[in-house]
Amino acid sequence: FYFTFIFDPVWVNHIQFPERKKKHTEFQRSVGEKEENADLWICYCAFHLGDYKRAMEDYKSLTMRPDCPADVWVYLGCALFFLGLYKEAEEAASKGIDFSRTVLAYYNAELKNLIDISSCSFEFAKELIRHNLVVFRGGEGALQVLPPLIDVIPEARLNLVIYYLRQDDVQEAYNLIQDLVPITPQEYILKGVVNAALGQEIGSRDHLKIAQQFFQLVGGSASECDTIPGRQCMASCFFLLRQFEDVLIYLNSVKGYFYNDDTFNFNYAQAKAVLGNYKEAEEVFLLIQNEKIKNDYVYLSWLARCYIMNQKGQLAWELYLKMGTSSDSFSLLQLIANDCYKMGQFYYAAKAFDALEKLDPGSNYWEGKRGACVGIFQLILANKEPKETLKEVLALLRNSGNPQVEYIIRILRKWAKDNRVLLS
Repeated sequence: FYFTFIFDPVWVNHIQFPERKKKHTEFQRSVGEKEENADLWICYCAFHLGDYKRAMEDYKSLTMRPDCPADVWVYLGCALFFLGLYKEAEEAASKGIDFSRTVLAYYNAELKNLIDISSCSFEFAKELIRHNLVVFRGGEGALQVLPPLIDVIPEARLNLVIYYLRQDDVQEAYNLIQDLVPITPQEYILKGVVNAALGQEIGSRDHLKIAQQFFQLVGGSASECDTIPGRQCMASCFFLLRQFEDVLIYLNSVKGYFYNDDTFNFNYAQAKAVLGNYKEAEEVFLLIQNEKIKNDYVYLSWLARCYIMNQKGQLAWELYLKMGTSSDSFSLLQLIANDCYKMGQFYYAAKAFDALEKLDPGSNYWEGKRGACVGIFQLILANKEPKETLKEVLALLRNSGNPQVEYIIRILRKWAKDNRVLLS
C-alpha cells in the first residue's frame, strides 16, 4: 500500500550570528565586568545562534525581574515560536503587544526607505533586506532575489531550496542543497526533507535512508529532543522506517499545536490507518482542506479504505466516480473491489469488479464479480439486502461474456419467480 510523508518547511530569516559578541559578553560576566544590557545581549546572541532553548530560558529569567521591559516578552515569544510552542508564544508576545505593534509599524513605514537611502557602503544591508522581504512575503520574488545571494547570505540558499520544494521542483531543490554541509538544526532538517521528498518521488531507498538519518540526528539531539521540530523529526524518522506506533507517540505529543494543519493531519491520519484505527483516521482525513492533498492518490486510496473498513462502501464508490480515467482510478477500483469483497460489502465489490472487467476484459475479474454477485444473493436470502437489488445483479452479470453467466441467471430468475420478486 502507498504512503507519502509530506513536509512543510518554514522560511529561514537571516541576522548575522554574533558568536564573537556572545563569547565576549559571557567572558565579561564571568570576570565581574558589567556591560549595560549584558543579559539582553546574551539572550540575543543565543537566539541568533539558533539556540532557542537557551534564549527561552534566559528571557524567562528576565521576565521575573520587576523592571522587565515590555520588549522582552516579545523576544520570549519569538524564542517560544521557534521552539514550536505557538500558544505559549502568543501569550508571551501579547504581554508586550504595544512594543510589537510599534516595531511592526516602524517596519512597514521605514523598510522601503531604508533601501532607498542606503549608500554603497551598506550594499550588504540592502541585499539582506531584499532577502528578508522575500521571507516576509512568503517567497514572493524568490527567483529574482535569491539566486545572486546564495553565496552571500547563507539562508538565501535554504530559502531558495524551500521555494523549489513548494513549487514541487524537488530535483532542483536537491541540486541546490546536495553539497551543503549542515551545521544548524534547520539545515539538517531541510536536507532531510529534500532527500525524503526526492526518495519518495523517484523511489530511491538510498535517499530515504539519508533523510531518516538526518531526522534522527536532529530529533535525538539534546538541544532539539524536547522541541516540537525535534519531535516532528523523530516522527518523520519512524515514518520512513514504517514504525507507525512510534510515529503516533511523537505526533500525539504535539498534535495540540496542529489541529488545523493539513500537512500534519495527512501524516497523522495515515499512521492511524496503518495501525487499523480507521474510524479516527477517517475523521482526521476529512479535516484536510488542501485541494492538492485531497487530489493525491495516497489520500484518496487511504480515505477509500477507511470508508470501506467503516462499512461505508458507497462513499468509497463515490470517490471513484469523481475521478477521471487514469492509472490511479484503475488502482482505486482494484482497492474498492478487493476491500469491499473482504468486508462483505458485495454490492460495491460487484460494481467495482464489473468496471474492472470492462476496462480489462482479458483478466480474471469475472471470478471476483461472480463471487460478489453470489455474495449479494446470500445477503438477500438472509434478509440483509433488499430483494430489489437482484435486478441490478442480473444486469451486472449480463455485462459478462462468460459461459457461466446464463446458468447463474437461470437460478436467480427461478428464485425470484418462486418468491414473487419483480425483475422487470
